[in-house]
Amino acid sequence: MSKELYTSDGAKYWRETLSEHIIPEWRKNVDEFEADIALKKMGKIDFKLFAETRLRMGAYGQRYDNGHRYDGKVVRQIPFPEEFKGPDTYWDAPGMQRIKLPWGGLNAEQMELFADLAEEYSDGICHITTRQAIQLHYIHIENCPSMYRRLAALGITTREACGNAVRNVSADPMAGISPADVFDVTPYANAVFEFLLGHPDAQDFGRKFKIALSGNKDEAAGLVNIHDLGLIAKIKDGKRGFEFYVGGGLGAVPYAAHLFSDFVTEDEILPLAQAVCRVYARLGEKKKRHRARIKFLVADMGFENFRDTVIAERAKLTPDPRWSDYLKNIDRFQEKPSRPAGSGIAKTGNAEFDFWVKTNVKPQAQAGYAGVIVTLPLGDITSNQMRELADIVRKYIPDTVRTVVEQNLLLRWVSENDLPALYADLKAIGLNLPGAESILDVTACPGTDTCKLGVSSSRGLAGELRKQLAEKSTHLDEAVRKLRIKVSGCFNSCSHHHIADIGFYGISRNVGGYVVPHFQMVLGGQFTHNGGTFGIGVGGIASKAVPAVVEKITGMYANSRQPDENFHDWVDRTGKATIMQSVQDVMEVPAYEKDKSYYVDWGDVREYSVKDKGIGECAGEVVTLTDFGLKAADRELFEGQLRYEAGDIVSAGARAYQAMVFAAQALLKLNDVDISGNPDVVMERFTKEFFDTGLFNDPFAGPKFAQYYFQGHTHRGVGLDKEKTSLFLHESQLFVEAAHSCYARMSMAGTSTTAA
Repeated sequence: MSKELYTSDGAKYWRETLSEHIIPEWRKNVDEFEADIALKKMGKIDFKLFAETRLRMGAYGQRYDNGHRYDGKVVRQIPFPEEFKGPDTYWDAPGMQRIKLPWGGLNAEQMELFADLAEEYSDGICHITTRQAIQLHYIHIENCPSMYRRLAALGITTREACGNAVRNVSADPMAGISPADVFDVTPYANAVFEFLLGHPDAQDFGRKFKIALSGNKDEAAGLVNIHDLGLIAKIKDGKRGFEFYVGGGLGAVPYAAHLFSDFVTEDEILPLAQAVCRVYARLGEKKKRHRARIKFLVADMGFENFRDTVIAERAKLTPDPRWSDYLKNIDRFQEKPSRPAGSGIAKTGNAEFDFWVKTNVKPQAQAGYAGVIVTLPLGDITSNQMRELADIVRKYIPDTVRTVVEQNLLLRWVSENDLPALYADLKAIGLNLPGAESILDVTACPGTDTCKLGVSSSRGLAGELRKQLAEKSTHLDEAVRKLRIKVSGCFNSCSHHHIADIGFYGISRNVGGYVVPHFQMVLGGQFTHNGGTFGIGVGGIASKAVPAVVEKITGMYANSRQPDENFHDWVDRTGKATIMQSVQDVMEVPAYEKDKSYYVDWGDVREYSVKDKGIGECAGEVVTLTDFGLKAADRELFEGQLRYEAGDIVSAGARAYQAMVFAAQALLKLNDVDISGNPDVVMERFTKEFFDTGLFNDPFAGPKFAQYYFQGHTHRGVGLDKEKTSLFLHESQLFVEAAHSCYARMSMAGTSTTAA
């Protein structure tokens, strides 16, 4: 792949022919970035400064050591190009480009452009993200300016798609057509996007800032509960407005958003959002990135204090006509159908078509029309499919397409009478897969395919789960069919595993001297009610055992649930201990010599890691005191979660802290089997031997998880309320997982604290 591909003549052509169609400010952004690239080539821009510059234009570095694409059948290994070397991997090697699509809006012409860009600059695949954006991989940075101009000419910007800024403003893809909507939030989402894009009060954040809007409270809609700032439509005294939420977020430790105000008028949402941004920029953490999200600022200040500070900040703002000007043109987002209304959705007797209608067609509030979900396994669509889908869009609907957080596409305003013909056309291009918004529709982040933070192959596992579930889809219990499974490659919850019925995130475990890919299972989250409830991790499961575990748990649910009992309530009633006990028989990892497949991740062709530690004379495996200690930490943490579930908050907090102590002590036993269990001694020794030396630092998260232990040592799980105990359980989980990871790294390297 040449770095010069499409860079010289292409850039010149697009600059000259499309410049007049680009918003002047966007054109200026691209021109400045192109100049920065030239300065970087001359060595006149610092690496760190340029990194933030490119991130703000949506340009990420990507992973190559595990790089591959997985489609359920074939693995295409993509080795790191040897000719590219240097500290900034995106400067020297192709990277990933994230492209913002405010509220997920997309039209046929834009779809064709994405098809062209993926074909010319990338690997021919467009990837839909869980924030309704589109990603292209393997992009050379010198191609970015010409690509940005082509996008800008069709009303798309990549500015602030990444970096410490306001990210893509998302909204319910069914906004305006959902029968449950209070009103259409699309124009308000667009106003928030336009107002905060490049706004001077939103340029000095310590981390990213995510905003979502929802038309109703009961459905998943905009997932407001997991956002830094969220709005839910509401009408009060005949006037439109919003419930205004602040301080939510997933990441490693999930925080529920706080209700800032139960009603904010439509002309007040922009100034109030501006005030929130100003407070976050001024008071938010800048140095400790693991504490730099607004959820931590709200927690540290206390919600009432934070709220009062924002209200005072709002009172100081100079009036801006843009706060209400957008309301004059709010009707421009009204959609009109291009085809006559249908006469109802009827079964045809064609089992394949009828099943697709059942899972992928959503009746609209407007009689005779439906939203149709185009299912994209793993969020991928090829250039050819995107181009052909654009033709289908023109044929059936008025250019009303939206991306979906579950990595699909939604076609709006489809006449019910056109559904059979539409299905036939989708089938002709391989986009007629059923199972949208069901257990078949597994969501996954890029994981070890391309993400530098990936621990286990989320796409590989998701692809395998989808394949196995699809094979038995017609026999699935109806309640099981409604479940959501979400898989993240690491703890960061990019696939929203915390709000899945069954969620997974990548971890690793040392088994008999080998490092084995695992996933932490999270049970009992709630996708509905805007991401209303967070699940809790219940135990690490070998990657290759996950499908069998899912089959057993869903079978238990189908057989023992009460009438109309949802999965969240069933988990609470049954108890996580009972559920985990029921799957023990399929969780055991066989010895390496007996079954090597467990030591290779899904979708990969190489062993995850091999370190031969030898077998003792009695032919048994060598099990260290560290192994036993980490197991004790897992057990103590699980007991803490059960106590929390039973309402014993005091005991839950104490056990969460004790799990941290056990994990830290387990690592210390690598060099001192007689290490005291006194919490103060363990803390002192851990700090000296693992934290100060950098041994414990996560390769990507740094000292973040050790900080959870340090903070926990100050209160020891005592005196916490229910919400803080829940957060502490998550933090304890992450610290214990980090201890497992540290042990695995040391085992692989053959190191010890003494050697270090």
